[in-house]
Amino acid sequence: MNKDEILARSRAENKNRDIYMLEVLNQASKSAVVVQMVLATIFFVTEVFAGKGINYGLWAIVASANMTIYWIKYMKFHHKQVLVMAVLYTVFVSLMSGCHIYNLFVSSAIL
Repeated sequence: MNKDEILARSRAENKNRDIYMLEVLNQASKSAVVVQMVLATIFFVTEVFAGKGINYGLWAIVASANMTIYWIKYMKFHHKQVLVMAVLYTVFVSLMSGCHIYNLFVSSAIL
């Protein structure tokens, strides 16, 4: 078997997806989520110390990235642990979104 035959078989097995590229994209996604969390934490602390209160919407947006990743992983692999994380993130995003929308209506009613 020559090099071209091996390469052709590998492409057929991987459906023309480069395993290395998939791994790089996976690591990039994880890094992006970490950067989002760090920035959200900096913004959260800054808002609290500036007396602006808590921006729950910020946390909903940041956590929605993890929520989406876990739901996609669950749909592909059907692991129970992944489902638990997807549900937990969904509950968290729902609560943060609800608090943010509630605060918007309460603050507009005061003005």
